[in-house]
Amino acid sequence: MCDNESIFEEELNPKFLFTWKGLREKQDSYHSHEYLEVAFVFSGCGKYRLDGHIYDVSEGDLIIMNPGVKHQVLVIEGNETPTTDFFVAVTDFQLKDLPPNSLPLPEGQPVLHTSGDLRQKVLRICSAMDAENAVYKQGRYYMLKAYMIQLLLLIIREQYEPVERTGGCAFESVNRKYVVEQILNYFEDHYNEKISLDRIAENMYLSSFYVSKIFKKETGDTPIRHLINIRLEKAYELLENGWTGSIQEAAASVGYDDAYHFSKLFKKRFGVSPSQVKRAR
Repeated sequence: MCDNESIFEEELNPKFLFTWKGLREKQDSYHSHEYLEVAFVFSGCGKYRLDGHIYDVSEGDLIIMNPGVKHQVLVIEGNETPTTDFFVAVTDFQLKDLPPNSLPLPEGQPVLHTSGDLRQKVLRICSAMDAENAVYKQGRYYMLKAYMIQLLLLIIREQYEPVERTGGCAFESVNRKYVVEQILNYFEDHYNEKISLDRIAENMYLSSFYVSKIFKKETGDTPIRHLINIRLEKAYELLENGWTGSIQEAAASVGYDDAYHFSKLFKKRFGVSPSQVKRAR
């Protein structure tokens, strides 16, 4: 079977339980289930309590509530933009190395912040499920189940590396070193521009989670941290070599609109302020 055999314990044929969309106006109890529950934040911002920890959530976030995880949507007094949440409940599936009805958690965290293409896909699926749930047409359950499987696969794919090609399997192996080298070269050539990791990942047809993961494996640093270091090194070199413009202009020349933020990063990195380096030349 040309599928991700390292992930699925058995044929993926889960049971759809229910879906619900609404604005949480009354605080529910702190509870858990034997099934998986996934929530998508359509709009607003708020907080979830998950196994004793409080998590801030906002539009585009996915919250993974595996079986046995105690959870509660918190209603916050005075919150002018409370969350409109979409819940999906599912059972009867098994992934390798995980308890029944459980999804992997991104970097051990139950909240997955989506953006770009992934967010649009999740939004389309959840909107389609909400519309299907409202009409009670023939085959409604199977349509909802089909959408639910798509949602599960999007979450799973976001967290697993592409499968390496073996014996004619259709998935292409991604050369990690090549991907990281391309990103490093891009940073060196475009450090003074606005750079989005999501956009870079999309252009490579990869997830931003996967790109971050392999970048750290290859370099020992996150992409954003590496980009910050490049910008600060370039700024230091600029200031040390007779820069006559302002600190604001120096910041802008390496990709920062906020001179105060730039100065804080600079001092943390080098132990001196940009102004001190400029005066010392």
